[in-house]
Amino acid sequence: MMDYSKNEIRKIQEKSLEMALYFKKICEENHLMFYFCGGCCIGTIRHKGFIPWDADVDVFMPRRDYDILKRIWRRRADTERYTMEDSNEYHNDRNLFLNIRDNTTTFIRPYQTDLDISHGLILDVLPIDGCPSGKFRRTIQLMWATVYSVYRSQRIPENHGKLMTLLGKAALAVIPSSKARYRIWHFAEKRMTKYRIEDCDYVTELCAGPHYMKNRYPKKAFEKAVYREFEGHMMPIPQGYDDYLKIAFGDYMKLPPEEKRVAHHDVVICDLDNSYKKYKGNYYCVR
Repeated sequence: MMDYSKNEIRKIQEKSLEMALYFKKICEENHLMFYFCGGCCIGTIRHKGFIPWDADVDVFMPRRDYDILKRIWRRRADTERYTMEDSNEYHNDRNLFLNIRDNTTTFIRPYQTDLDISHGLILDVLPIDGCPSGKFRRTIQLMWATVYSVYRSQRIPENHGKLMTLLGKAALAVIPSSKARYRIWHFAEKRMTKYRIEDCDYVTELCAGPHYMKNRYPKKAFEKAVYREFEGHMMPIPQGYDDYLKIAFGDYMKLPPEEKRVAHHDVVICDLDNSYKKYKGNYYCVR
């Protein structure tokens, strides 16, 4: 976990903003809906930009738009500059959702140092799905989401309690084959996403780990995007951002204590002036 000075965090923010604006351009050209979520959504409302000590860009996309984005990125985006990283049968990047990487930069995560992937600065893209109203169906959906999370990430859950850690260890030990794990998480993904947003009263974020997947938000909050100022640009947030942010974060307008206003990133090395390829053999894919 690395700490950053104000100048360093501002430099990451500026590069992240470039990525966000390019992502917006691709989505607008292809009629895809997305909205800032998490810290960027809070930052838009509270600061009209990034939270001063935060630099991550996270976006939500309805599942339909998310799936279309996966199909079109290689054909319609500048893939020399921006790579889409996503797991499949032959490749696993240990994330629960796709992300966009800036190939001109370096931002190496510690759990990916053995992977020969793009290790550039990251823009995370999280799908939102329909959430069934019935308690039993919702419980089954969460069960499949948990199976998906363990086998797609292929990592033992951390900071989610001892029981979750033990279950994660057992699940991975029982199925050591990466191909078998793919078949399991691919099947689990189909089961957990079978509820279409248009058929539900609520939506949920199933690919965001054990804490956030339990949240359900009014569908109306995400029926369309509204545009608000963010770092001098108009960027989309959910029309029901207040409902979403209160459910996810509580009193989001209240600043955290001074000691918690610190930029942390779980990263081995961050270099915004050089491509990650410069560090192959030294910081990743080390033999």
